Amino acid sequence: MISSVRGPVLSALGSTVVIEVGGVGLALQVTPTTALSVRVGAEARLATTLVVREDSLTLYGFPTAPELAVFELLVGVTGVGPKSALGVLAVLTPNQIALAVQAEDDAAFRKVSGIGPKTAKLIVLSLAGKVQVTSGAPANPRPAGSATVAANVQAALIGLGWSERVAAQAVDETLAEASGADPGVATVLRLALARLGPAHQSPAHQSSERRS
Repeated sequence: MISSVRGPVLSALGSTVVIEVGGVGLALQVTPTTALSVRVGAEARLATTLVVREDSLTLYGFPTAPELAVFELLVGVTGVGPKSALGVLAVLTPNQIALAVQAEDDAAFRKVSGIGPKTAKLIVLSLAGKVQVTSGAPANPRPAGSATVAANVQAALIGLGWSERVAAQAVDETLAEASGADPGVATVLRLALARLGPAHQSPAHQSSERRS
């Protein structure tokens, strides 16, 4: 069992990060926020879980233990595959997931591509009593300026398979709604992914969900 990976980042694009370990480049599936948080050439450490299928071995990476724990709970829910579980964590933080479960708010999960009403209700029921709300959410990263934030988020969305036009529109609309604040990349990316939602999911995501 590979519980963590540490080493220099060889590449980070879309939802895949490649980390060199002992001269071998390991590809990890991550959330877009995680991919944006690491820097090529710099060392990174991610908690990991290996998902074994008949035709594949896929390593999933997470920056924190709570994200890994929630991922493993999500893939235990009927109808939720690893890709969908990662999609949930791309849109919602572990604390937001715990709050939604506590409030029995399945609508929060319906914002995620590939999660329908029945599955959303199952998530709430299955995770009840298993996730805890933590007091004091971590501080947001220092904003990098709206232009830089927009460029980074748009690049992440394009890497995930959305067209440049759709990605640019989602970013523009998200930033317009947050005009009174100065959100960072992670916040804008989560909001943009939630905005794109199931009705506008990318062809690449649809294809990967069918294989999950």
